[in-house]
Amino acid sequence: MENRSFQLDSEWNIVQYPEKPTGFGVLIIGDERHFVDECKSFWMQNEGKQAITQKLRDAGYTIFSSNLYGRNWGSDQAVELSKRLYQHILKSEILNNKIHVLAEGMGALVALRLLQEMNDKIRSVALINPILSLTHHLEQEREHKFFYKKLMKELSAAYHEDSKVIETQILARGSEVTLDYGVPISIYHILAGGRAFNQSKWTQKLIDSQKNSKTVIQSSYMLPEKKLQLGQQIIKFYKSHENQL
Repeated sequence: MENRSFQLDSEWNIVQYPEKPTGFGVLIIGDERHFVDECKSFWMQNEGKQAITQKLRDAGYTIFSSNLYGRNWGSDQAVELSKRLYQHILKSEILNNKIHVLAEGMGALVALRLLQEMNDKIRSVALINPILSLTHHLEQEREHKFFYKKLMKELSAAYHEDSKVIETQILARGSEVTLDYGVPISIYHILAGGRAFNQSKWTQKLIDSQKNSKTVIQSSYMLPEKKLQLGQQIIKFYKSHENQL
C-alpha cells in the first residue's frame, strides 16, 4: 500500500508509505495552494513537491498531511486538527513518537504553534519560504490592495470573524516571534521574486536577534533552478537529529 486516506473532522488526510520504513514520520503542513482530498494531495501532484516527497519516501520516511481547512492562516482549528492527526498517526502506524515537521509558507504559522504546544513530540522542523508572523505578512500585503483584500477575506473565513475585527486583532499582536523552543530548525529560502527576497531578509533579522538562544537555527538560500536539491538537504538535516531516539 503506497497511500492511505481518511477523514478527521470532515477534513481529508493522507499517509504516504515508504518501501523500507525507518520508523520516522514527517508531518507536511502546506502553503495556501495546499490541499488533500480522498486520493491525492498538492504535494503528490506538484512536480517540485512530489520530488521532495519521493526522496523522503526513498529515505524511509512515512509522510502524513491534512487538508487543514484549506487556507487556514494558522487558525486554532487548524492547530487542533494537526494535533489530532499526530495522535491518530501514532496510534495507527508504527512510528517513533518524535516526528519531523516540514512546513511551507503559511504552514509555518501552524508549525510554530505546534512547537509551542507539543515541542516534546517534535524532533526537528524544516521550513520553506516561511511566513513566521501574520502581523508582518499583513503589513507587507497592505501595499498590494487586491492581494490584501483577498487575504482579509481568507482570514475572516479561517478565524470565523469579521475582517475588520480580525485585522485589528492581528495588527495589535505585533510581529515579535520566537523560534527558541529547543527544537532544531532549518529554514530554506527559495529566492523567486521580490516578495520571497523581502520575506527572507525579515526572517534573517529574526534569526540574528535570537543568536543567544540554545536552539539550533540555521538558514540557507537557494535559486529556483537549484530547488531540486532541496529534498536531499532536508533529509540530511533530519538525519542529523535522529541519533537520540
